[in-house]
Parts: sequence; structure tokens; C-alpha cells
Amino acid sequence: MGRRKIEMEMVKDSSSRQVTFSKRRTGLFKKANELATLCGAQVAIVVFSPGGKPFSFGHPSVEAVTQRFLNQDEKPKVSISGQVGSQQQAKVENLSQQLNDLLKQIQEEKKRGEMLDKAIKASGKHKCQKPVNKLSLDELLQMKQSMEELREKLKGRVSEIEASSSLLLLSNNGVKEADPDN
Repeated sequence: MGRRKIEMEMVKDSSSRQVTFSKRRTGLFKKANELATLCGAQVAIVVFSPGGKPFSFGHPSVEAVTQRFLNQDEKPKVSISGQVGSQQQAKVENLSQQLNDLLKQIQEEKKRGEMLDKAIKASGKHKCQKPVNKLSLDELLQMKQSMEELREKLKGRVSEIEASSSLLLLSNNGVKEADPDN
């Protein structure tokens, strides 16, 4: 079915309207959070449900943004908390970057797995096309040899992964020890 254009008009059914409100509110708050995170913007949103219940989202808080909006003629106040906030912001940005890198790696591995599945299917090297109890002695010996080769390859790959994770762990520990904040 997919997405389709929805005419902008009030939803007639009250229960459908409430569901639509909840979904749209969640999407709106997510977008506001992304805007605040990616651009460093200060954002405040206040919405009222069809039943009259207020919902709000603010970054850093609704109160801080509204006070800044109401007092925009005044000069901004500089405080020590601003310095702490920038340090926290830098840590958040660093963690966000790490998360994005890990998500990219996951996507790449999924694509790689899909390509490997396609390659296996295309090569037709399914040794186990028939049940094991129906294989001949030669086929069983060939399967045993293939499994032993696979085991050796896996052992080598596990060793590579362990070595790279050890190096990564050592490099992360070195960074943490050099970081005066931790």
C-alpha cells in the first residue's frame, strides 16, 4: 500500500482524531529533538490535545526557551553552567558520532550478509541438498572435509576479531586515561 497523500482536513471520528494526534505529536517531538541535537537550536513546543490536555517538549527546557524568548531584548547571561553544558554537549556529540558509526557498521554487515546469502544460493554449493542419512560414504567424507575447512576459517576469523577488539579496547582505555574529565 505505501504512503499516500492525505488531504489536510479535520479528522471527523473522535477516536481516530485522538490516535492521529498522538502519532503526529510523537513525530513532531522527534523532529524537534533532532533539530535541537543536530543544529544546537533551542526548541520549545506546546500542543493541546483534542481533549484539552497540554503536552510540551523543550530543549534544554520549555521554561528556559520561553524565558529567553520573553527576555530577548536583554543581554544573555554568561555563567559557569554554560561551560559545563558545552562540555556535556561535546560528550553527547561524541557519543552520537559513535552511535552513527556503529549503525553504519551494522547496515554494512547486513548488506554483506545478504550478498553472501545471494552468492551461496547462486553458486549452488549446497552440499546438504539431501538429508544426511541419505548421503553416500564419499559425500559424507566430502562434507566432513568441508566442515573441517570451515572450522579452520572460523578459528582464524575469531582470532582476527579478538585481536582487533583487544586493540580497540586498549586504544579506548588509553583515551579514557588521558581524559581529565573521567
